[in-house]
Amino acid sequence: MSSETETIQQNATEKSLYDYQIRDLNRIFDVMRDESDDFNLLYQLPTGGGKTVIFSEIVRRYVKQHKKKVVILTHRIELCKQTSNVLSGFNVQNKVINSKVKTLPDQDEYQCFVAMVETLNNRLSDNDFQLKNVGLVIIDEAHYNSFRKLFKFFEDCFILGVTATPLSSNIKLPMKDNYNKLIVGDDISTLIKNGFLAKAEVSHYDVGLTSLKIGINGDYTVKSSEALYTNSLMQSKLLTAYEEMAKGKKTLIFNNGIYTSKEVYHTFKKAGYNVRHLDNTASKQDRKEILKWFKNTPDAVLSSVSILTTGFDEPSVESIILNRATRSLTLYFQMIGRGSRIYKDRNTFQVIDLGNNEARFGPWDQPVDWQHIFKHPDYYLDNIVDDDLLERDFVYTMPETLKVKFKKSYTVDFDVKAEYKNVISEGKKSFTVIERSIEQHSKMCIENSEDVYDARELTKALQDEIAFRIKQYCYCIMNSTQNYKDWLFEEYNRKLRISFNGKF
Repeated sequence: MSSETETIQQNATEKSLYDYQIRDLNRIFDVMRDESDDFNLLYQLPTGGGKTVIFSEIVRRYVKQHKKKVVILTHRIELCKQTSNVLSGFNVQNKVINSKVKTLPDQDEYQCFVAMVETLNNRLSDNDFQLKNVGLVIIDEAHYNSFRKLFKFFEDCFILGVTATPLSSNIKLPMKDNYNKLIVGDDISTLIKNGFLAKAEVSHYDVGLTSLKIGINGDYTVKSSEALYTNSLMQSKLLTAYEEMAKGKKTLIFNNGIYTSKEVYHTFKKAGYNVRHLDNTASKQDRKEILKWFKNTPDAVLSSVSILTTGFDEPSVESIILNRATRSLTLYFQMIGRGSRIYKDRNTFQVIDLGNNEARFGPWDQPVDWQHIFKHPDYYLDNIVDDDLLERDFVYTMPETLKVKFKKSYTVDFDVKAEYKNVISEGKKSFTVIERSIEQHSKMCIENSEDVYDARELTKALQDEIAFRIKQYCYCIMNSTQNYKDWLFEEYNRKLRISFNGKF
């Protein structure tokens, strides 16, 4: 190939990269030039920032400059195929090492190999299988710990880990133990400002999460999440949120647990919406068919279980619903990031948060000090806001759909904390707060009903607010045992129903 043709080809490739991507590329190559051949570098770039394109250009340049080969590691088969296709677009001769590839007699024909962690680990553990002349290893989604087992095979190589969130998925195995340095790319707000990512419009519905248990991996257990999110109160809260904010939009719902996702499917199906469910037990064929349906259906609602957090790219998604709580910053960014692609002339997308996630982590597009988190992950993890503290500051706002049912009432607001202060300063017993709250709810139901049956029916619309008021009251009296709350909830409803007798 003449040098002129080569220059034209290089310029064409460079043109498909944005300025910020070229800038980061150069920073990475500077480290490669200045550090030893066995240096481990980590590179952070938000979801949607174009990591695959960047490392395809890295491979193209590296192979040309160093005359050595590159291995790219992913943890999902879909990511292997996507990466291989992008590499081919950059004229890099590459081969995917999948479960069918047992030997590599033709390895001299390729400049780059793309493989899944488990597959490559199995092959390299077999002494007959060798990869020759590898100088660079690129690890996609580097925050997963499954990659660590492969480091021993590439001790003399330069390792480049790439991730949107340089925080290990395992608390006990911090990333700073594996990587010598972190390069941080443009943050989310910069990418939004420069037109590379869509802006999130977030609505959140306060959810009581104190029943959730934290598991060994530091996140909420599936079992405790299923118990909360499958109950009828949470299912109707989800449906109401969808109908208020996202009706008719292409919507992706994230759940913690297969049972919850199936329950969501039935709730939406019953309400007459175009809905499907997907989890990791689906066959390859089913998964392909469901994702094709999702792509081609404008008002599709897809309920899933964390399977679509990585390697799934559907820019036409308009609305993301977090029907779960998480204590994983990585998962928080990944879920919201699935809606952040710019699509046609749309540069905003919607997020409905049903897990207090924004209150826990802050807005998705706020700056994050990744260098500090990389160096001091323990400090960061120890300071994630506790649910109990979050919920103390909640303010209940009656949804518009409910306000309509109580339109004859002058006010529907009741401040439990303020009422508690009044009651104590009046020298009355604290339970007076509950009595006054029941009185106000009773008045609301009577004002908006024709008879006692109507009034009792209306109490069903107040269950969410009753639970909220009881929780606030329990904070005031410092009794937060679940048994007491459950008893109080039953007692409150009983007294409210009795209060209608003789009023009509």
